[in-house]
Amino acid sequence: MSDSSPSPAYASRAPKPAPKTFFERLSALIHREPEDREDLKAVLEAAYGRDLLDAEALSMIEGVLAVSELTAGDIMIPRSRMDMLEVSQPIETQLPGIIETAHSRFPVFEDSRDNVIGILLAKDLLRYVLDRDLDLRTLLRPAVFIPESKRLNVLLREFRGNRNHIAIVVDEHGGTAGLITIEDVLEQIVGEIEDEFDDAIVEQSIFPDGKNRWRVTALTGIRRFNETFGSSLDDDEYDTVGGWMAGTLGRIPRRGDRIERDDLRIEVIRADARRALWLRVSRLSRGAAPAAPATQG
Repeated sequence: MSDSSPSPAYASRAPKPAPKTFFERLSALIHREPEDREDLKAVLEAAYGRDLLDAEALSMIEGVLAVSELTAGDIMIPRSRMDMLEVSQPIETQLPGIIETAHSRFPVFEDSRDNVIGILLAKDLLRYVLDRDLDLRTLLRPAVFIPESKRLNVLLREFRGNRNHIAIVVDEHGGTAGLITIEDVLEQIVGEIEDEFDDAIVEQSIFPDGKNRWRVTALTGIRRFNETFGSSLDDDEYDTVGGWMAGTLGRIPRRGDRIERDDLRIEVIRADARRALWLRVSRLSRGAAPAAPATQG
């Protein structure tokens, strides 16, 4: 007669409970459902404090959350910094600038910089090697136009859907306000993606961004910053504005951090897990415009 009871050997081979996944451990940390975005951020901060998330993962998750709040106007490359080509100019006269900037895509305008008629892919210029009489107009791809108010999460979905990499941002009057690339959006999530333009950006680090407002790279030297804005940030302990912000805050700056000093509001608009990347500087009162050399260092 067989014994229906399991043998000791069989019992010892019973499966062990599977280890908890990251999401199960994170869920266990949440005693109640977050009621809003700030609650969710607090939960993520707590997870980071308990080593459930590392700094890089926390920064990326916060970036994903921020993408749904930011608009194209918040992170676009402003019109003053756009490298554009004029369709009426011969290709040979524009080649030195194309080579120097080393971009892969260029907006092309006709008559006015507000009249963008298409996008030139640098690789399409290979046809010019075979045909020196080539008209630039024949190489253009259609341009995509978006309003400054377009949400980044929507824009990223559109970039993926139509396989486009660049869009022209227009203001409420239909004029060119700036441009934005898929890389700009992704950098809000993964942090700065270093490329061939970065050295040039460091050389030119302060850019007008409206009346009494400027975009400033966090690597801008404090001495240059003080000379430009008439401020008195401490340059004894810190070399860059980003370093000064980190020292003042007592931690790595995050997107949205702001400090008011010397009639200026300095706000972090782009950061990764290691440092601040881009700042927005606003004059709190109607003061003098920055000194002319601001865009050269």
